[in-house]
Amino acid sequence: MVPTDRLLAFAAMSFLLIVVPGPSVLFVIGRALAQGRRAALTTVAGNTTGAYVLVLGVAFGIGSVVERSVPVFTALKLAGAAYLVYLGVKAWRGRGSLRAAFTEDLTAAAAGHGGLRTFWEGFAVGVTNPKTIVFFAAVLPQFVDRDQGRTVAQMLLLGLVFNVIALASDAVWGLVAATARGWFVRSPRRLSLVGGVGGLTMVGLGVTVAVTGRKD
Repeated sequence: MVPTDRLLAFAAMSFLLIVVPGPSVLFVIGRALAQGRRAALTTVAGNTTGAYVLVLGVAFGIGSVVERSVPVFTALKLAGAAYLVYLGVKAWRGRGSLRAAFTEDLTAAAAGHGGLRTFWEGFAVGVTNPKTIVFFAAVLPQFVDRDQGRTVAQMLLLGLVFNVIALASDAVWGLVAATARGWFVRSPRRLSLVGGVGGLTMVGLGVTVAVTGRKD
């Protein structure tokens, strides 16, 4: 299985990525502001399920290739790091558009959304989240101990750790946003600050991914 030090290091990096307000977090916050706690938590459940589907795809798809090929691993890592920086810059430049996105969520809420629909919308965001896709493809393989064997099982375990952290973090975001609905509505510009900080953090994470990893 995964050595404890690698597991803890992966958990720490996962936490840094998860708490950054990316597509999933912003979607959860939007549902919380528009529809309240229940919709936010349903969205979190769907989003987490979608994210683990990505884990399965990486573990059974590229896991064995990454295990055997250092060039492939390095290419994935650098491509992933570059894309994280790109997403961060994009989030920073588009931070002002968050207000429009949340206005759309409020309009959708007025039209009515069922719990099952909310779940599947959360699932769709989770399974197509570019930040998560890049992280699983370029970062997760770095923490697999090839000497221990059972690469797929290690990836599934690491992915489970990621999803447990994501479930807890996104739920907190949703509950806090639902509680602070009035505060955000009174000053929509505060949403721009959330997006701006998230963008800068994502750039930093991309740089970190580029300079770390196995050296063999």
